[in-house]
Amino acid sequence: MQRLDPDKYENDPELEKIRKERNYNWMDIITVSREELPDYEEKLKSFYEEHLHLDEEVRYVLEGSGYFEVRDDKDRWIRILVEKGDLITLPAGSYHRFTLDEQNYIKAMRLFTGQPTWEAHFRPAENLEIRKQYLEFLVQSA
Repeated sequence: MQRLDPDKYENDPELEKIRKERNYNWMDIITVSREELPDYEEKLKSFYEEHLHLDEEVRYVLEGSGYFEVRDDKDRWIRILVEKGDLITLPAGSYHRFTLDEQNYIKAMRLFTGQPTWEAHFRPAENLEIRKQYLEFLVQSA
């Protein structure tokens, strides 16, 4: 996880450097709150269902806070608090989920390489090649 200055995200040279280095050429901003997100309750439920993606999940918190929960190499949950200024990258193929904290509000930039894919692969997804690659990465990193 990295820390950036979210108050200057529109013209932040550090964010631009990261985007260029990682080839994040697409972005949008999502606000997760009862007032801002259509189908709020259903979306929160889907965010919290354990899943993986074929691409990295990159979120830059501009306001508010929440929790990402990620499976470790022993299949235990690790809870990560993300707050204003945090840039988190979850590897492709890693099981994770997201929930809000007691503020019930987060505004985050979503970054992608190429066209965004919104498809979540719910557990079990062990047959996917990206999951096999991620598990191999964990073994090599140990």
